[in-house]
Amino acid sequence: MKFLFAVIGVLLLSAASAQQQACPVNSNFSLKDLTHWAAYTGTFVNQSRTGGPKQLYDSTMGAPLGTLGVSSISEYQLPSVTGIRVITLPGIDQFGGFATIPNVNGYQYTSSLLLGSTQISRGAAGGGPGGYIRGISYQINVPSSPSTQPYTMTYAYAMVLENGQHNTTNQPWFTATLSTHDSVITCASPQYVLPTYNDAAGNGGGATLDTAAAKASGFALSREPSPNPNPNGQNGGHLQDVWWKGWTEVTFDLSPYRGQQVVLTFEADNCVPGGHFAYAYIALRKTCDGLLISGDTVACTGSTLIYSIPALGGARYAWSVPGDWSVISGSDSNILKVIPGVQGGAVIAHEINSCANLQDELDVTTTPPTIPGTLSGNAEVCSQNNSSVITLSGNLGSVLNWLASTDGGSSWSTVPDTTGQYVAQNLTRTTMYEAVVRHGSSCAVDSSTAVKITVDPKSVGGTLSPPDQQVCTGQTKGATLSLNGNVGSVVNWLTSPDGTNWSGFTPADTDSTYNIVGLVATTDYRVLVKSGVCPVDSSSISVAHLLPALFPEATAEPADTTICYGTPATLNATILIGTNYAWSNASTLTNQGNGIISATPLTIRATARPLRFTNYVLTITNAGCPNPLIDTFAVHVFPRVIVSAGNDTAIVMNQPLQLQATANDPRDVFVWSPALGLSNPDIANPVALLDAETDSITYMVKATSPQGCTSTADIRVVIFKTQPDIFVPNAFTPGLATNNRFRPIAPGLASMQYFRVYNRYGQLVFSTSVVGQGWDGYLNGKLMPADSYVWMVKGLTYKGKTILKKGTMVLIR
Repeated sequence: MKFLFAVIGVLLLSAASAQQQACPVNSNFSLKDLTHWAAYTGTFVNQSRTGGPKQLYDSTMGAPLGTLGVSSISEYQLPSVTGIRVITLPGIDQFGGFATIPNVNGYQYTSSLLLGSTQISRGAAGGGPGGYIRGISYQINVPSSPSTQPYTMTYAYAMVLENGQHNTTNQPWFTATLSTHDSVITCASPQYVLPTYNDAAGNGGGATLDTAAAKASGFALSREPSPNPNPNGQNGGHLQDVWWKGWTEVTFDLSPYRGQQVVLTFEADNCVPGGHFAYAYIALRKTCDGLLISGDTVACTGSTLIYSIPALGGARYAWSVPGDWSVISGSDSNILKVIPGVQGGAVIAHEINSCANLQDELDVTTTPPTIPGTLSGNAEVCSQNNSSVITLSGNLGSVLNWLASTDGGSSWSTVPDTTGQYVAQNLTRTTMYEAVVRHGSSCAVDSSTAVKITVDPKSVGGTLSPPDQQVCTGQTKGATLSLNGNVGSVVNWLTSPDGTNWSGFTPADTDSTYNIVGLVATTDYRVLVKSGVCPVDSSSISVAHLLPALFPEATAEPADTTICYGTPATLNATILIGTNYAWSNASTLTNQGNGIISATPLTIRATARPLRFTNYVLTITNAGCPNPLIDTFAVHVFPRVIVSAGNDTAIVMNQPLQLQATANDPRDVFVWSPALGLSNPDIANPVALLDAETDSITYMVKATSPQGCTSTADIRVVIFKTQPDIFVPNAFTPGLATNNRFRPIAPGLASMQYFRVYNRYGQLVFSTSVVGQGWDGYLNGKLMPADSYVWMVKGLTYKGKTILKKGTMVLIR
């Protein structure tokens, strides 16, 4: 009985202690309204931050002048715009992109409060009231437990402030104030404002923002412009000058104020003149029982984990972890990043500032990392009606879901199944599967090996074409069946004399085409097709009707032949059965016959002279048989050999002449003839040396291609029995068949510097520096008149001597 009383006493003491450590009712807006919070709205007196009208809302009253059961309050004397509102549904702030109900340091808040709006007043421009003021406050009755027991509260805040370009004291701002009956607890009372260099005249705009200081306070510039026209500018544009600060937590310990009352107040103010907005979000934790570490109580060995505590302004932090754990970062901050070892133990956090001296200990056990395991169950199935069992083994951890991919693993979709065995059913596409496994919430998610269920499309027999045809007796070609539209591979061809009794080919024929040969009776054909593991399907039926008429018969050769350009090819054919024949491309054939077969065998030896590749088709028909016999002769033609020996020329006796043969194929070989005077007749560029015994000579060069094809060209050389000189005619007749070009003859000349022709007025009508070129009597497309013309020529002999001559000639028309 004494033991029972003792237990009851302990339970009562624990319940009383828990009640004393409970947070103030609805301090975290758990009632989804402002109950127990006092509120106020108002405006500044224009051009002054102090004073101004206010509307108070009592925490002990309901609407319209109280907060009991009230979830929103309008801006001062502006019923259409909400200035204070409890938020219970998640959302994203339009300027900062942060969550309106936060998760900070691993703690998920359940509600928050929006204090302020983007609404502005026009006090600065119109002389009316200044900027809007909104505030809420909570009178906290601190429980009267021993002061050695912490009683903590944690709030989080975020804000959006528009830069008003005012001096700092007139800018939009946000404040949080924790006060006693006679003082302010400064460590829990931050104030935020967009600081400027205070370089504006009076209370107007134009002050320069101290951007560095703003960023140092955690502010960032929003990409979104202000929804309100700029009251400081002449054009009233919407400036991109809205700044935001993300969620920050503050924890304070009220144990020194046991049995006392403190007040927590939050206020968001527009700029003093009223033309620039401010709003803030506030959220409070629902636990007040000292410091609490947020993090996993079961730590996965080797993973990266985060443990955190609410931040304290100006605090010092110290952490302790089990001995074989590695600290990555944060040992001197409120957020610790670690890699757990295999040992469990305590994670201890200690933080201290002028507001609090707090410590918490979190007992942590460890668990091995995830082993995703191996899948078994690779299979091949037929499309649609199928079932395959896939089994996971060797895993450590639970299956979170399965993944499926129908594109070879490039993209995956989630299969909501958490068992270790999955049945893939009625698949229509080849699919890969993986199982997603995790061993506890702190271990990394991993995926197993993959299995592949290969899905074969259903067998489709397809269509045989033609569906019906006539076959002549003895037909050996031209009666071909083709399978089209099938899905799967050919298993075998079947034949039937009556469409009922079928037999397959031995050995099996797996081609998609079949040439009917040796048909002795009308026969039905069909094909068996199989796709992977799917059942066999049959094609449509094709009927081959046997005719009594004989199929044409002939021998033909060569089927393929190759000739040099410009040479003939002989096409041989002997027709044994047939009544008529015809050739294609007959325009390049000779001796091809007249197309009538008066008696058999008929022998044809046609001569083909194509200039390019040509197929010559010989079509033979026999009376009574509708199917012709077609033989094709393919004649390939090597490219034409094009050779040049150069232009005719004149030299003097004993002058070395460099010959040069060229061809369209650099692989060609050359032979010159006659060999008289040549240094080497078997090269492309021999040197000719001719004496006075020779008046002229014509050299011929023969080019032979790698294929053995040949072509020739020649060059005529005239030998003068003089020293090198330049001879110029005294007249020429342009437009006639002969003597129609005026040019110098220059035996022994190595190069010509110029050859010029002038009319009687000194006008240059022709000029060249190329040996062998001359004037045709035209200038600018017009034939010059018959007259006397002056010429000048200058050249260099092969011995290096300069020759300069000039004279006159007559153009005769």
